[in-house]
Amino acid sequence: MDLDPEREVIALIGSKEGVANIARAFVNPGDRVLVPDPAYPVYANGGTILSGGIPVPVPLLEENGFKPDLNYLAETDAKMLFLNYPNNPTGAVMDKPYLKEIVEIAREKNIAVCYDNAYSEVTFDGYKAPSILEVDGAMDVAVEFHTCSKTFNMTGDRIGFAVGNPKLIEGLLKVKTQVDSGPPVYIQKVAAKALRSYVNGEPPEYVKQVNRTYAERRNLLVERLNSIGLRCKKPLATFYVWLKCGMDSMKFAMKLLDAGVLVTPGIGFGKHGEGYVRFSVTQPLERIKEACERIAEAV
Repeated sequence: MDLDPEREVIALIGSKEGVANIARAFVNPGDRVLVPDPAYPVYANGGTILSGGIPVPVPLLEENGFKPDLNYLAETDAKMLFLNYPNNPTGAVMDKPYLKEIVEIAREKNIAVCYDNAYSEVTFDGYKAPSILEVDGAMDVAVEFHTCSKTFNMTGDRIGFAVGNPKLIEGLLKVKTQVDSGPPVYIQKVAAKALRSYVNGEPPEYVKQVNRTYAERRNLLVERLNSIGLRCKKPLATFYVWLKCGMDSMKFAMKLLDAGVLVTPGIGFGKHGEGYVRFSVTQPLERIKEACERIAEAV
């Protein structure tokens, strides 16, 4: 799609900053904001609460594929909605028909949709993550955030961008002009060069190779965990594996920590993350094998 770089695009000091500042721009004290649960904590904390808003949890339940219930969204009044697919921490994905339903609800109820698409380029098994802006009408209500941290392993460079509805971009820009001076120009040039390595929507070989590496690690981790009785599925995207541990997530995480394996307890992502833990496949295969051996002994 074509975008107006003056009105519909903005550079960010990482997408995390944009997620927090979009709330600063539009959320007033007492405004209700729909935030997924479990989710990246910035939506509720750094965005909503620090802007005086009231976070309204949107349960992401396993029986619904860790996607929000459309009826719940349609029945709940709010000023803003945060969404994140491919999803952290669950690894869940969302297709365009489901996004279309959400856009229609948002247009009807005048809800600003903040779509965090940080993991769109970390996909496996032929899956390609959509942009919410591919949906008809999304430009009326949505802004999409992206980061180079995940796609190009540029985490420490703090560079991302937002695209979408001109009024939402304008509000974000007004906040940013008062709190920061934007990403360094030389980092923006590096990011621009990286993005230009895409040809006709196809990622460069470097990105493909990174995803093959993640997929190999994912396969090993999921197979080993299932072999020791810890049931989990292979995610189609992200570098996370979301495991139902069947007990208090903090206690389970501490049990593995005592064995020298670090996982993130699901309760850290919200009430509905309880009973789960998040694994990351950011370690080499040999380390994953060793971790699984320790887990087998611990459980």
